[in-house]
Amino acid sequence: MTGDVRVEASPVGPVVRPPGPAVLAGVDAPPRPPRGGVVILYLHGDPYPSGTPESALGLAGRLARRAGATVICARYRHAFPDALDDVHTGYCFSQTTGPVVVAGERLGAGLAAALMVRLRDAGAAPPQCAVLVSALLDLTMQAPSLLLNAAADPTFRIAELRRRVARYAAGTTPTDPLLSPLRANLHGLPPVQLLTVGNDVLLDDSLEFAARAARSGVTVDLRVRPDAASLRAGLATTMAEFIEWTAAARAARPA
Repeated sequence: MTGDVRVEASPVGPVVRPPGPAVLAGVDAPPRPPRGGVVILYLHGDPYPSGTPESALGLAGRLARRAGATVICARYRHAFPDALDDVHTGYCFSQTTGPVVVAGERLGAGLAAALMVRLRDAGAAPPQCAVLVSALLDLTMQAPSLLLNAAADPTFRIAELRRRVARYAAGTTPTDPLLSPLRANLHGLPPVQLLTVGNDVLLDDSLEFAARAARSGVTVDLRVRPDAASLRAGLATTMAEFIEWTAAARAARPA
């Protein structure tokens, strides 16, 4: 138990439940439907060197309280395409309880975008929406912000990021649309919220994805904060409001 939320085990990773009496019948049992019927599949950031689903539990708890939703922090392996396969498994697990929202940060956000592309291409049911935070969407590592913003941060090492990205790609061509979803056809995706900051080395990934998605007819909510502190301060609320808005829009559609 963490505060007024409950953290439980599941086959795909930790499950964070909002305040209330919901309790899993067992480890292998799917979660009970959360308040409002929405399940958030959250994908943590860079798996190297120590990123794990547990690293996202703090944000997941705040999001569960604010959105009144169950948050599933999915595990995924450290290389493509295994990581995307694991995320897809987590999505299928989440679908057993209600409408799914996919969300993630950095590499996790890239996986969330790639999952949407894979689901669309397979003719499978899409998530209600997606929230991408400081998203890593182009593994060619050619974005101008990568150099410009890195120059302002003496602690950032571009060479180290490139090594991690190459390790994750595991020999896959960087322009593969499921590895670099910025390069994918974005038509037909569900609403997407992109949250980033002006001095983020990955800023251009979010800006270009937002522009391409909007030109493809996708509903886009792009928000650029001044710095990481201002983004983190209201992150759960910003995400929850977008999720609630898309849920209301979905409910208002003619049957």
